Amino acid sequence: MEYFITGIQQQIKTKQLICKMKNLYIHFFKRIFDVVVSLAAFICLIPVFIILIILLLITGHRRLFFVQKRVGYREKIFKLIKFRSMTEAKDRDGNLLPDEKRLTSFGKLLRKSSLDELPQLLNVLKGDMSIIGPRPLLIEYLPLYSPEQKKTPFGKTGHFWLGTGKWKKCHKLGSKVQI
Repeated sequence: MEYFITGIQQQIKTKQLICKMKNLYIHFFKRIFDVVVSLAAFICLIPVFIILIILLLITGHRRLFFVQKRVGYREKIFKLIKFRSMTEAKDRDGNLLPDEKRLTSFGKLLRKSSLDELPQLLNVLKGDMSIIGPRPLLIEYLPLYSPEQKKTPFGKTGHFWLGTGKWKKCHKLGSKVQI
């Protein structure tokens, strides 16, 4: 019986150690990883950024970036940055035209290749997002989440989110994960 109790105590100590290591990873190493990878990627991709900016200007985009408020870790609101893929065309009443009428041919290419999301590396550098994590929510979806879903410790939102298949499409991993 004493051996059994010692075994349980050892399991508890092991779980506590794993929990401490996980917290250390989440609060220290993950951020270092995010900063190092996003900074290196940003520096290496500066020529791509410049080419995309020139192409956006040539294709008639007056504003280069699309900025939208999103919900991140612990319901913190941040401004997500993307390259603009649509025009700001409006109808006679001043309302924006439907997305399919505003999406440019170059914008379609940007979206299909996910190049429109490269500026999100700046969000990672600022600490709003992580390299890997769930997709950041639109603000209007937040009230639709149940209290139980809000408690789920997803962590920081990520640039390579697992739930939308982008990771799978780029890296051919297993089936989609529903978040």
